[in-house]
This record gives sequence, C-alpha cells and structure tokens, in this order.
Amino acid sequence: MGPQTVHALDDVTVAIDRGEFVAVMGPSGSGKSTFMNLLGCLDRPDAGHYRLDGREVAGLSSDALAAVRNRSIGFVFQSFNLLPRQTALANVMLPMVYAGIGHAERVERALAALDAVGLRERAGHRPTQLSGGQQQRVAIARALVNDPLLLLADEPTGALDTATSLEIIALFQRLNRRGITVVLVTHEPEVARFAARVLQFRDGRLIDDLRQDAEVAA
Repeated sequence: MGPQTVHALDDVTVAIDRGEFVAVMGPSGSGKSTFMNLLGCLDRPDAGHYRLDGREVAGLSSDALAAVRNRSIGFVFQSFNLLPRQTALANVMLPMVYAGIGHAERVERALAALDAVGLRERAGHRPTQLSGGQQQRVAIARALVNDPLLLLADEPTGALDTATSLEIIALFQRLNRRGITVVLVTHEPEVARFAARVLQFRDGRLIDDLRQDAEVAA
C-alpha cells in the first residue's frame, strides 16, 4: 500500500485433514479473510507453499487456479451471491456449466444437491421467492454440486436470524459427517462452538489452534 508493506499473514503453518470441521476466528484485520482467500485459491501466497489434496497449487497459473476452484472447492458467502433472475435450479447448475458438464447431467446433479439441502420442491423458485435461510441453502447446494474436496464458508450465518443460523450450521455438520471438509470463517463464538477445531488469528499470525468437543446443532 504505497510505501507501506502490509503482512496480511506472516509465518503461518497449518495442516487441515480431510473430513475436519474447522472454524477460523479473529478480529477485523487479523488475516482470517486472507487465509480463506489462500485456501480458496483466490489469492497466491508471496512465499511458502499451499498443498491441496497433496498437490502444490501456490504457483499455478490463473487458468489452472480457476479449474481447481471449480472442481475442488465449494464457496458459501454471507451475501448468498445468487443470480436474482435465475431459478434455484439454474443457480445450482452454474458451476457445472463452467465445468463443461452436459445439460441432462447438470439438471440431475443440481436436483440431487437441492434435495440434499431440503429444497428440491423449490427448484423453480427465484431468490426473491425464498427466505434468507432458503437462499443460503441454495448457495450451499451450488457449492456442493461439483462434489468438492473442501467447502469454504465465509460468515455464512451473518445475514440470518439465530434460529435460521442454527439450521444452516446443522446442515454443515450433516455434510461434514458425510466426509466433506468444512472451513468456516466467523467472528461469532456461538457459531465456532459447533466446530471441532478453532484457528484463532491476530495481526496476521496464527495464535491458537484449539481442538474441542463440538456442540451438535441438530
């Protein structure tokens, strides 16, 4: 930033095993968003290594990183990021369009993903016809449809009320029990308590790596 060098992350070493449910916490400016962007192959580290499923990805080209994101990583955001004029089904099908999957298979897999989040009967509804919790479920179905290795959730309950937040966390826990690796960024301790591991960041450094008995949301 001009003459100033900002070390968003510094000397961070962490390994996340397949099938873990990890919460990432820290105050604003702590480095947790940069950490999430690196895990999601949205940013590249200036130094060091990032291995995803044993593959070094830090030095890949932009096109190669885009392919990794599409095939190996599912993203869930606080703001849902659904296309407002498209149906739930069309929104869930979108990642498969970029993956070059045929239409018939796209429909079949998108319906299966919507079924997994309890919204198959809402496949023809547009986002404005869905509640906030339902929109987030559609976003989760979209994240799952390419069968990713890793599900990244950035403040996924931030725009939801308490009861709906618990429903979404319960859904993440069910997906995790199926073997999906979940990494969730949150500033809320009441959300982090549902994860089996909590990474705490401050000033660009990992200051705590706590394993805990996760509470069960449902």
